[in-house]
Amino acid sequence: MPELDVRGLPPPEPFENIIRALPAISGNETLQVLIHREPYPLYEMLRDAGYAWQTTALADGDFKILITRTA
Repeated sequence: MPELDVRGLPPPEPFENIIRALPAISGNETLQVLIHREPYPLYEMLRDAGYAWQTTALADGDFKILITRTA
């Protein structure tokens, strides 16, 4: 599973790095993203672009997001 760690990067770098990584995942792959805050603007973009996601809050306050293609 490809992993992208954008924790601690200043805005808008986490969003931009995630967007750049999306085309590299194939139809059956999941991109795992580690981020230091919940990226609400990302969710709308993912939905509109045909991706599904699952967000998990981690014990240290960070978030893990699993992103897959839906189309």
